[in-house]
Amino acid sequence: MKKITVVGTGYVGLSNAVLFASQHEVISLDIDPKRVNLINQRISPIVDEYIERALGDVSLNLTATLDKNIAYSEADYIIIATPTNYDSETNYFDTSSIESVINQILPINNKATIIIKSTIPVGYTCQVKRKFNTEQIVFSPEFLREGKALYDNLYPSRIIIGEKSERAEEIAQLYLNATVEKKAKKLCMDSTEAEAVKLFSNTYLAMRVAYFNELDTYCAKNNLNTYDIVSGVSLDPRIGNHYNNPSFGYGGYCLPKDTKQLLANYKDIPQNLIQAIIHSNKTRKQFIVKEIVKKRPTSVGIYRLIMKAGSDNFRDSAIQDIMHELMEYNINIIIYEPTLNTETFENYNLCNNLNEFLSNTDIILANRIHEDLEIVKNKVYTRDLFGDN
Repeated sequence: MKKITVVGTGYVGLSNAVLFASQHEVISLDIDPKRVNLINQRISPIVDEYIERALGDVSLNLTATLDKNIAYSEADYIIIATPTNYDSETNYFDTSSIESVINQILPINNKATIIIKSTIPVGYTCQVKRKFNTEQIVFSPEFLREGKALYDNLYPSRIIIGEKSERAEEIAQLYLNATVEKKAKKLCMDSTEAEAVKLFSNTYLAMRVAYFNELDTYCAKNNLNTYDIVSGVSLDPRIGNHYNNPSFGYGGYCLPKDTKQLLANYKDIPQNLIQAIIHSNKTRKQFIVKEIVKKRPTSVGIYRLIMKAGSDNFRDSAIQDIMHELMEYNINIIIYEPTLNTETFENYNLCNNLNEFLSNTDIILANRIHEDLEIVKNKVYTRDLFGDN
């Protein structure tokens, strides 16, 4: 049994903590007292059905704390899962939260292996090891979906460790042992290559979203049946029937920032496709806005700010850009977002009475369709064809 500390209790951090707590002694460290209290009460602070279910297991060896000394002093492994938002001014992830954590760890425990799970720029691990004069830092990319983070840890597509060493093999095995099927492919590679795997993986997913959205735009402009065309295209096994459901554009916490970071890493390197993916997403949202404006609505309802069903996260959701654009046309925006207990969101009106929301709007935008909208489907605008994420 290892002593593992996980810093951060978002999707990545909490799913890692719960993953290991069935086999090891785990401490979750966070700066938010509310989140710490919820975890200690075995209540998930995020929406993830697998995490919520797992927290009900009384044998789970998991405690949460605000105290960094308790969290770090005896840890064998310290997993950093703090947010790294993209800074458009510097064209670089804001990695200050990672460095702040490392700065706290080393005076308390300089022997623990520090595993960075946060998304970082290509080349960052080498830089930070030099900066802190330590070899105790390893990068391991995560490939988790919001709302299914623990599931994706239990049934991983692959386990990648950014180091070629015996220590890296041990970390990979630690993760593999915590999985259900214990069949995932383990890959150990240099840290810079592991960082690139993460950014190129997410940019490819963004490209698929952009591709099927452009297909849908073409169909909408030519009065073609998008469902039939997507279904026919996706039957080719080289393309596959996944990530093919049209939307208002890719968004969320990962894809927008990861594509921008990868583009920044391409400085002075020839490229066309990476830039085109980002531009395609902007064009898609502009197309959606124009389609709505053509209908000349007085009030537009926004059904949920979240990007995905089964999630409570709406950071950088595509619908928010569409809302901002519609405001330029003096269209009244009304939001239905039951996870918010306020009357406004960024100066937009909130209405959390579903019946009032449905009746007081001319058009309702829904990135993903829901049974709530069945009784007013004649005024729902969505590009959701398959009813999934």
